[in-house]
Amino acid sequence: MGIKVVKRRGNTLKEKFYLPAIFSGMGVTLEHFTKNIMDNSNLEVCEYPEKQPNDITKRYRGSHRLTTHEDDGTIKCVACHMCATNCPAECIFIEATERRDEGKAEKMPKSFNIDLLECVFCGFCVEACPHDAIRMDSGIFSVIGKNREDFIITKEKLLAIKGIK
Repeated sequence: MGIKVVKRRGNTLKEKFYLPAIFSGMGVTLEHFTKNIMDNSNLEVCEYPEKQPNDITKRYRGSHRLTTHEDDGTIKCVACHMCATNCPAECIFIEATERRDEGKAEKMPKSFNIDLLECVFCGFCVEACPHDAIRMDSGIFSVIGKNREDFIITKEKLLAIKGIK
């Protein structure tokens, strides 16, 4: 039938103990360590935050932002929960209310919170939004805080963030 017998490896005493392979790997690590200690001019270092990164592409997914209508400045989000439903990390929390704007018969978010500590920045929320209300083109690539509440972005914060052109 064409069966091929493959010879097993790892039968010698040297291969059973794994110690020579471990010491070989540690030797390579020690060699790189001593080389970098003696001459660190070849190491690539970004002195963040004094020097901002300049290699961020236009496709980079930064922090989230909510968009508004250009004509009247109202929020584009209609609280359809598509972004929260599509989110694999389940970090988007929306509470809907009736829209009080003139001539618009749709919902709007009463609260729109994103927990950035849970978010995996996959961009699925942006793809799922039918009204282009949420985007990740803010250019903000680092969010810092001292406690957990600093990483929960509210609707007001999301609306205050402007996108990069």
